[in-house]
Amino acid sequence: MAGDGTTIGRLLTAMVTPFTPEGEIDYAQARRLAVALVESGSEGLVVTGSTGEAPALSNDEKVRMWSEIKEAVGDRAAIIAGAGTYSTRESVALAKEAERVGADGVMAVVPYYNKPTQEGLYLHFKAISEATPLPLIPYNVPSRTALNMTAETTVRLSELPSVVGVKEASGDFDQMATILRDVRADFRVWSGNDSDTFALMCMGGYGIISVAAHLIGQQIRKMISLILEGDLEAAGKEHQRQLAIAKGLFIVSNPIPVKYGLNRAGFNVGGLRLPLVEADAPTAAFLDKLLDGYTMDLPLTVSA
Repeated sequence: MAGDGTTIGRLLTAMVTPFTPEGEIDYAQARRLAVALVESGSEGLVVTGSTGEAPALSNDEKVRMWSEIKEAVGDRAAIIAGAGTYSTRESVALAKEAERVGADGVMAVVPYYNKPTQEGLYLHFKAISEATPLPLIPYNVPSRTALNMTAETTVRLSELPSVVGVKEASGDFDQMATILRDVRADFRVWSGNDSDTFALMCMGGYGIISVAAHLIGQQIRKMISLILEGDLEAAGKEHQRQLAIAKGLFIVSNPIPVKYGLNRAGFNVGGLRLPLVEADAPTAAFLDKLLDGYTMDLPLTVSA
């Protein structure tokens, strides 16, 4: 299923990583979750991204996750390997592994902690793009990386043929508009924040790499369809209805709230790896009230 940004799809879920009570990856449950997400509207899955607790996973665990999830969903959805780190060499090696195990694309986060220049960012992503023919999606998320990839750098990256789009989570709509105006025609811009999807798509953005789709995937698909049909009034109302959950799932660090929501709904994804910890009592009470206001789309009984 590997190909350009169009074949990757408009609604992708940044998938959580299920754990056993002992803190090991529950690969069987990860496979079931992947299938359930596809059945509830996801056209693609980002596996071992930040929502998947990538910093707490070993490289061997990441590669096995990509292989297992690809085997579970086959060609029903694109599997995008979260292969980016703050090391270009390590990211290149992981991208090659993603290709080896059959992933459909690679997502790589802006390098965090070492704070490269914009030229360093460009050369980092260029190196990854040259290491494999898989479609590459850089991920700009300044709230986590402490570094913004500028519109100019994104536009420059769009000139590389295998860089098919960007996951843009800066929250800066001027920056997003500049990117949309200046990139090549087939370059895709996915929202990195559920709460930004409506506005970004109205400007010409392509879709969303979502956290909330774990719980309300079909409802997000409905909003996307309304936008594409040109019914912006109805889409706007749907956006407003979804806004509380889109924002509320980030009341504390992701994926703490969405894992709480999945477990609460009856789809067991286990706990979190340190340094992340379970939702405390006030957070749990907030999430209980929030989630009571929504119907969950995720099927609880699937086989994979």
